[in-house]
Amino acid sequence: MICHGRVVIVTGAGRGLGRAHALAFAAAGAKVVVNDLGVENDGRGGSSGPAEEVVAEIRAAGGEAIANGADVADWNQCGAMVQAALDAFGRLDVVVNNAGFVRDRMFVSCSEEEWDAVLRVHLKGHFCTTRHACDHWRAESKAGRPVDARIVNTSSGAGLQGSVGQSAYSAAKAGIAALTLVQAAELARYGITANAIAPSARTRMTEGVFADMMQRPASGFDAMDPANVSPLVVWLGSAESRSVTGCTFEVAGGRISLADGWRSGPEVDKGARFEPDEIGGVVHELLAKAVPAQKVYGT
Repeated sequence: MICHGRVVIVTGAGRGLGRAHALAFAAAGAKVVVNDLGVENDGRGGSSGPAEEVVAEIRAAGGEAIANGADVADWNQCGAMVQAALDAFGRLDVVVNNAGFVRDRMFVSCSEEEWDAVLRVHLKGHFCTTRHACDHWRAESKAGRPVDARIVNTSSGAGLQGSVGQSAYSAAKAGIAALTLVQAAELARYGITANAIAPSARTRMTEGVFADMMQRPASGFDAMDPANVSPLVVWLGSAESRSVTGCTFEVAGGRISLADGWRSGPEVDKGARFEPDEIGGVVHELLAKAVPAQKVYGT
């Protein structure tokens, strides 16, 4: 099994993509910390039920798992979650940052509270657990013990191209894609890789917004089944992926693509300072040479 003996934290693992990831890791031989607050789609409320149900399903299939109710954006709770993984299983190899919720609004209608809540769970939520995990892995590396660790972050097409009505969510997911690049560059020396996925699948967050796209087919391949995304996540969490880092993969159904990201494009160099009335011509020249940007979702 591709992840035999590896220990994985999956955040937001009570439902949707996180649940599918947790089950897939367990089926691949990993021991899983199933983290979930059991909140509603907008982040309110909470219940231990969803995480405990996934743990029960893993154990019923012969796997090993524990439930965890840490708030992924709470520094101390995330430190305790990492320690819980170490206490239960004696090691930690993978962090899959998946937890999140939405408060969809047009930009001019988005409140400060909604903005802060979405940025907190997605962007800070990707920071807290991973930062504590990296403290452990860095200490192991400095002690001369081999580290073969993985960070798998969750971005979104909304973060890569933008999405009308999702300014806070898009900003957070774009930040996660950039964070992944920095983590990959900084952490390689310790034996840690960092990659991100931008998945398209049927979840509570997508069923309402993209109802037609997310409908289950009457027969045949269910392209929007969250379980379609998990094989890539499991492979990224395995020892086999150690040479792959700093990548963002878009994945939907049976399709996997490598996001090209921001690159330096066409250039004009005058060799001296431009005058303001020269800029218009330069900008139009650059735009004429550039590859057209992908459309913002919803336009």
